[in-house]
Formats: sequence, structure tokens, C-alpha cells
Amino acid sequence: MFFPPRLFYSEKLQTPALPERLVMRPSSLLIVLLFVCGGCANTSDNDQSAETTPALTGPYLGQTPPGTEPELFAPGIVSTGMHTRDLAMTPEGDEIYFSVSAGPLVTILGSRLVDGGWTMPEVAEFSADPWVGDIEPHISPDGSRFFFVSKRTLDGSPISKAELGKWDRADIWVMERVNGGWSEPVNLGPPVNSDADEYFPSTTSDGTIYFTREDPETGRNYIYRSRSNESGYAEPERLPEHVNSANQFNSFVAPDESYVILGVFGRTDSHGGADYYIVFRDEDDMWSDPLNLGPTVNQERGQEWAPYVSPDGKYFFFMSTRQPYPGDAPAQLTRDWLLDFHQLPESGNPAMYWVDAGFVEELRQEADPPSSRRQFRPYTQPSWFIAHAAFQIFTIRSTRSSAFMYST
Repeated sequence: MFFPPRLFYSEKLQTPALPERLVMRPSSLLIVLLFVCGGCANTSDNDQSAETTPALTGPYLGQTPPGTEPELFAPGIVSTGMHTRDLAMTPEGDEIYFSVSAGPLVTILGSRLVDGGWTMPEVAEFSADPWVGDIEPHISPDGSRFFFVSKRTLDGSPISKAELGKWDRADIWVMERVNGGWSEPVNLGPPVNSDADEYFPSTTSDGTIYFTREDPETGRNYIYRSRSNESGYAEPERLPEHVNSANQFNSFVAPDESYVILGVFGRTDSHGGADYYIVFRDEDDMWSDPLNLGPTVNQERGQEWAPYVSPDGKYFFFMSTRQPYPGDAPAQLTRDWLLDFHQLPESGNPAMYWVDAGFVEELRQEADPPSSRRQFRPYTQPSWFIAHAAFQIFTIRSTRSSAFMYST
């Protein structure tokens, strides 16, 4: 099956009139969402709206780039209040994909830049079947391959109701770029996929793939990599113990393989239960110790585990469950206010944020020289790690769907 370039809703996406303080005015965003959804009704309505509302044009869904403080990415468009995470872009930046889940249903949405305007985000055609469970999209640096994680079966049969929403049989799948579209998804197969669960693919310019593999005996997650070769991929190797220092998962690797940003829980220098860390690699394949990205990105009132850096290297995109205090909440709560607030981003569900990626070079200067490191160095787990491990592992795995949420 060939998925043509025009995968999505054909009408151009219009700029929502978002409030300045999104989380403070829930009723305003509700109107925005109704407006956006109303764009699906018919073309004439969209044309009439376009006369007074400019179309979204330019890079990054027409959003104003952030500075050194994280901002919600594309509120009302990508970050809508639904359980949203993961981000992937083509090298040209003219296609953007992200994951959304609702209960046990997990899928990948996307938007394209067509004739100067962005299309309405819509479920990608290859991910529309509710019985396959797709998540964690990634596009190779050269734009030739589209990777994602799925529970879909090899023979194309639907997964059982008992498996829906569970992540105990996950593999990495891939599609090839064909005439501006994507080929039929194919299981990446061994040696990358195994009897264990594999998650969160990320690739370098030379074709090396980084991914998470869960130890089926202990439930602990580790970061692996597999070099590209003539037959496909070499046998995966686990990154050194000081990189796999606690329970880590969902790593983004720079196209030149000079650094990896990963989600980690169980370290004593964490700001919350799960934080983003960065490790640097030198030309001798030696790795620095993990450095926490700090409280600007990692927050006590949030969990973080889906990193991504834009193809141009300018911006860091990340998922967070941060929950700012609603300073404009009414003196007395009402059911209607709570219902409106629940439909907003930053109300507890994962949402996507972005920030200037200049911190990468700043942290590179702070990191210990990788060449001074031993290849392996054990990391001593904090005393409470084992007691909390089972709960944390279940929680993080479950957030690949929205069946289970963190409470803060």
C-alpha cells in the first residue's frame, strides 16, 4: 500500500485567536477548539473564516519561536488538552507529526505545509486503524525513512481487546519515502526488534538507530544502538552503564551522534520523578556523565520523557505534564469552570513545549571530557529506587497510552 503525499484534511489551518494566558481563560480556548473543529464542516465556512483570520504560514506551524524559557507549542493546534507527546519533522520542516492518545486508543497525527499554508492536523492514514496502536514517530535526518512504535501484528490482524492500551508487545516499524509519500509500514525485524519490547527510535545521519529496550526479567529500560550495515543493522549494543545510569528511556540522538538527550528516573539529582538529561559523545566513542537539563525544563510539578531537537538544531521540543497554578481560578470552583479547564493544555495531561536549544552547547562546556571517562562505570542506585521501581516502570510504560496518569 502506498500512502500519497496528501494524507490530511485539505483545508488550510487558520490561526486560532488564543488568549495571552492560555491556562487562565479556559472558556476562550474552548471557543478556539470549537473553531478549529468547525473547520472540518465544509469548505465555504473555512473560506469565510479565512477572510478575517490569517492562515498559519511559515516554519513550525507558523508559531513564534521561543527564547530561553519554554513555551507551550502550538496551543489549540498540537497542544490541545488531549494526551499529546512525541514530535517528528521532515528535514525541510514541511511535515510535522506527533502522538495523541485517548483512553486505550493511540495514534499519530500530522500536518503538512501545502501551497504556503499548514493543513489541519489529522490522523495520518497509516495510523488510522484503532486496532494497531501507533506512537513515537521519528523521521531520519535525510528524510528517507519514517520510524514509529506499534503493537500492530505481522499478519495485519487486529490486536485483541485485552491488548488494546497495553504495551507488552511493542516493535519498531518503518516506512520508506516514495514520491513524496510513505510506503506501507514494515516491521524493522531483528536484530533491532526482539522478544523484548522496543521503543522510541531515533537515528543519526549515518543510519545508526538508537532505541529503548526493556529487560523482560527486571522491567528496567536501557538505551541501545545498532549500526547500519549492508544487511540492515548490526547486533544492538547497550550504551555504557554510566549512561544507562538508572532507568532511562526515550532517547533523542543528534544527527552527528555528538549527544543524546534522554528521559531518566531514579537519579538523586532529579527535579521530579522523570527528568531530561543529556550525555555527550566524542570521536573515540566515549561518553560523558548525564547532566540534568535543569529546572527550566524539568519541573517538580511535571514529568518529562519525550525529547526532540528540530532538524535545524535551533529548538528543543519536549513533552511535559507540568501544571502551572491557575492564578485566575474563580473564588469558588464550579463544575462548568472545571470542565473548561480540563480541556486545556497544562491541566495535567502531557503536552508539547519548545525552547531555544542553545543550552546544548552551554552544557557541553560543563560536561566532563568524554575522553577522560572509562567506557563503563557503575552507578549506585539510591536506596529508595528498588522500592519505587515497579510503580515507576508501570507508570512510564502506561503513558504510551493515556490509561494511567501521574498525579502530583
